[in-house]
Amino acid sequence: MIRSSTRDRELYDREMGAAKAAASTEERWFHLERAHIVSQPYPWLHTRNHASMLYLAARQRDRREAVGQLLRVIVAAPGSLTGRYPPGNTGRAAVGLMDPMAIPADLLAELSD
Repeated sequence: MIRSSTRDRELYDREMGAAKAAASTEERWFHLERAHIVSQPYPWLHTRNHASMLYLAARQRDRREAVGQLLRVIVAAPGSLTGRYPPGNTGRAAVGLMDPMAIPADLLAELSD
Protein backbone atom coordinates (compact mmCIF):
# COMPACT_ATOMS: atom_id res chain seq x y z
CA MET A 1 0.00 0.00 0.00
CA ILE A 2 1.30 3.44 -0.93
CA ARG A 3 1.35 5.69 2.13
CA SER A 4 0.92 9.43 1.79
CA SER A 5 3.62 11.74 3.03
CA THR A 6 2.78 13.64 6.20
CA ARG A 7 2.79 16.91 4.26
CA ASP A 8 0.46 15.60 1.55
CA ARG A 9 -1.86 14.04 4.12
CA GLU A 10 -2.06 17.32 6.07
CA LEU A 11 -2.80 19.24 2.87
CA TYR A 12 -5.45 16.69 1.87
CA ASP A 13 -7.05 16.78 5.34
CA ARG A 14 -7.05 20.57 5.31
CA GLU A 15 -8.86 20.71 1.96
CA MET A 16 -11.34 17.99 2.95
CA GLY A 17 -12.03 19.81 6.23
CA ALA A 18 -12.57 23.07 4.34
CA ALA A 19 -14.99 21.26 2.01
CA LYS A 20 -16.95 19.93 4.95
CA ALA A 21 -17.10 23.37 6.61
CA ALA A 22 -17.93 25.25 3.40
CA ALA A 23 -20.99 27.47 3.46
CA SER A 24 -21.88 27.00 -0.20
CA THR A 25 -21.95 24.11 -2.63
CA GLU A 26 -19.57 25.93 -4.98
CA GLU A 27 -17.04 26.37 -2.18
CA ARG A 28 -17.44 22.70 -1.22
CA TRP A 29 -16.67 21.60 -4.79
CA PHE A 30 -13.69 23.97 -4.90
CA HIS A 31 -12.08 22.32 -1.89
CA LEU A 32 -12.97 18.77 -3.01
CA GLU A 33 -11.27 19.48 -6.35
CA ARG A 34 -8.13 20.72 -4.58
CA ALA A 35 -8.14 17.66 -2.32
CA HIS A 36 -8.46 15.52 -5.45
CA ILE A 37 -5.30 16.98 -6.95
CA VAL A 38 -3.39 16.15 -3.77
CA SER A 39 -4.92 12.67 -3.43
CA GLN A 40 -4.19 11.29 -6.90
CA PRO A 41 -0.97 9.37 -6.07
CA TYR A 42 -2.57 7.66 -3.04
CA PRO A 43 -5.16 4.91 -3.69
CA TRP A 44 -7.12 5.23 -0.45
CA LEU A 45 -7.21 9.04 -0.37
CA HIS A 46 -8.05 9.20 -4.08
CA THR A 47 -10.94 6.76 -3.72
CA ARG A 48 -12.17 8.50 -0.57
CA ASN A 49 -12.14 11.83 -2.37
CA HIS A 50 -14.27 10.49 -5.22
CA ALA A 51 -16.66 8.93 -2.69
CA SER A 52 -17.07 12.39 -1.12
CA MET A 53 -17.69 13.87 -4.57
CA LEU A 54 -20.27 11.14 -5.26
CA TYR A 55 -22.01 11.91 -1.98
CA LEU A 56 -22.18 15.64 -2.78
CA ALA A 57 -23.42 14.98 -6.33
CA ALA A 58 -26.17 12.72 -4.95
CA ARG A 59 -27.17 15.34 -2.38
CA GLN A 60 -27.44 17.87 -5.20
CA ARG A 61 -29.39 15.36 -7.28
CA ASP A 62 -26.88 15.91 -10.08
CA ARG A 63 -27.27 12.68 -11.97
CA ARG A 64 -24.53 13.34 -14.53
CA GLU A 65 -21.98 14.16 -11.83
CA ALA A 66 -23.06 11.19 -9.70
CA VAL A 67 -22.65 8.73 -12.58
CA GLY A 68 -19.25 10.25 -13.40
CA GLN A 69 -18.18 9.98 -9.77
CA LEU A 70 -19.38 6.38 -9.51
CA LEU A 71 -17.10 5.49 -12.43
CA ARG A 72 -14.24 7.40 -10.80
CA VAL A 73 -14.72 5.62 -7.47
CA ILE A 74 -14.17 2.36 -9.34
CA VAL A 75 -11.03 3.44 -11.23
CA ALA A 76 -9.39 5.72 -8.63
CA ALA A 77 -7.40 3.10 -6.70
CA PRO A 78 -6.15 1.19 -9.77
CA GLY A 79 -5.18 4.49 -11.41
CA SER A 80 -3.23 5.56 -8.35
CA LEU A 81 -1.54 2.18 -7.94
CA THR A 82 -0.37 2.09 -11.56
CA GLY A 83 0.50 5.79 -11.79
CA ARG A 84 -2.09 6.28 -14.53
CA TYR A 85 -3.70 9.51 -13.43
CA PRO A 86 -3.56 12.95 -15.06
CA PRO A 87 -1.67 15.44 -12.87
CA GLY A 88 -3.74 18.44 -11.83
CA ASN A 89 -7.05 16.91 -12.92
CA THR A 90 -9.81 18.21 -10.64
CA GLY A 91 -11.82 14.98 -10.70
CA ARG A 92 -15.18 16.36 -11.79
CA ALA A 93 -17.37 14.53 -14.30
CA ALA A 94 -17.26 17.47 -16.74
CA VAL A 95 -13.47 17.02 -16.99
CA GLY A 96 -12.08 14.19 -19.10
CA LEU A 97 -10.99 11.22 -17.01
CA MET A 98 -7.42 11.39 -18.34
CA ASP A 99 -7.08 15.14 -19.07
CA PRO A 100 -4.10 16.71 -17.28
CA MET A 101 -4.65 20.22 -15.94
CA ALA A 102 -2.51 22.96 -14.47
CA ILE A 103 -1.98 22.58 -10.73
CA PRO A 104 -2.91 25.79 -8.87
CA ALA A 105 0.27 27.70 -7.96
CA ASP A 106 -0.36 27.64 -4.20
CA LEU A 107 -0.91 23.86 -4.20
CA LEU A 108 2.11 23.32 -6.42
CA ALA A 109 4.26 25.31 -4.00
CA GLU A 110 3.07 23.23 -1.05
CA LEU A 111 3.49 19.95 -2.91
CA SER A 112 6.99 20.94 -4.03
CA ASP A 113 8.32 21.84 -0.58
